[in-house]
Amino acid sequence: MKSGIDTLVRLQKVETEAETIHSKLSNVSFRIDTLDAKLKEFDRTLTSEEALLDELKRKYHSCESNGQTNESGIKKIKEKLRSVKTNKEYQALLKEEEQLKAKGSQIDDEMLECLECMEKVEEALVKRKKEYAQLLEEIGREKKLIAQEAEEIKKKLVHLDSERKNISERIDSELLEKFNRVKMQVRGMAIAPVRNAVCYGCHMNIPPQMYNELQRGDDLKFCPHCQRIIYWENS
Repeated sequence: MKSGIDTLVRLQKVETEAETIHSKLSNVSFRIDTLDAKLKEFDRTLTSEEALLDELKRKYHSCESNGQTNESGIKKIKEKLRSVKTNKEYQALLKEEEQLKAKGSQIDDEMLECLECMEKVEEALVKRKKEYAQLLEEIGREKKLIAQEAEEIKKKLVHLDSERKNISERIDSELLEKFNRVKMQVRGMAIAPVRNAVCYGCHMNIPPQMYNELQRGDDLKFCPHCQRIIYWENS
């Protein structure tokens, strides 16, 4: 029985290690997704700033066009002033000219504001693109390391799967079936050591008589509290 228990303990150790490896492998995908999300978020910010710059350029060109139209209107008024015949018409043209000049001043202010904003956004974009290039390089290196790590993990997993299979083949089929059934019931560690009459699966004391029988190792024992397979471990 002791030989069978020792083999079960080894099997459980291998399976636990394999579960840890599977968890690490799952984490690989999460880490890559996190890096991709970081890059995507940075890319969105970059795209947003580029869109803002394009919008400012369109606004500037629109103001420029409006300014040219406005200047053309002022020139036409000046030409009309030379041939005006009545004071009323003269005053009306002067008022119209004054309005166009005010509008022109407003357009100039808008163009100046656009230029200042464009300069700030362009400076920010230059900096942002450098940061993006650095981030792209860093993420590329990190992804490479993660891929290498994943390959090592997969190799380890293949080795553990092979070891688990070999160990399972050495265990009595009835004993293996009991082990697997307990593992399904407790959803975790199926076999636990008992030290000083305490089950280390549930940390409860087992009855003295059972503890004495367990130390003799004559037959298979189950913890009366957590139902795990138990074995005596001399502390």
